[in-house]
Amino acid sequence: MAPTPSPEPAAAPERARPAPPESPAELPAELGPVLVDLARRALSARLLGAPFELDFDRLPAALARPGAAFVTLERRGELRGCIGSLEAHRPLAEDVVENACAAAFRDPRFAPLTADELDGLDLSVSVLGAPAALPAASEAELLAALEPGVDGLIVEDGFHRATFLPAVWESLPEPRDFLAHLWRKAGLPRGHWSPTLTCRRYRVASFRGAAV
Repeated sequence: MAPTPSPEPAAAPERARPAPPESPAELPAELGPVLVDLARRALSARLLGAPFELDFDRLPAALARPGAAFVTLERRGELRGCIGSLEAHRPLAEDVVENACAAAFRDPRFAPLTADELDGLDLSVSVLGAPAALPAASEAELLAALEPGVDGLIVEDGFHRATFLPAVWESLPEPRDFLAHLWRKAGLPRGHWSPTLTCRRYRVASFRGAAV
């Protein structure tokens, strides 16, 4: 009797693609200009030495709920400040106002903003969805899971931590370059990988306007 052929070895199951992170879609688009206006008025008040207080009774209820946002300032196409929150820990309207002032006056990369710089100053508000874990066992797996132009990314390893907003893809469209610059921002060597390294990605809803 002819020997029974041995069965073909089963193919290794493909690694499941991580689910996409939540989008901040619950924020109505018409509230974007409201957030930009809050950031603009907070900056103007600070430059004039005038008080600025949020009146939540006059704001949409969605802006009183906890939210996380980044505020980015650009002048004549060049970065002028960028500060934000990665996780919601205060009302969204307050987070935008505080981060607008921080980006203008407390970003350690720049001198505090002056009134003379308002001309040509643009600001953008990026409201973050909840970050989602992006499990990857290697840089190659991380590169395969990323969605260029869409994902913001947080990298952490010990005391090292940094993030790039999705807008950074505009200047770093190649995923390997994107990771290399993010690693450098976090103070990690290019290509660094370790068992304690974690990555999370997030999506944003972005709104832009002039500072004056």
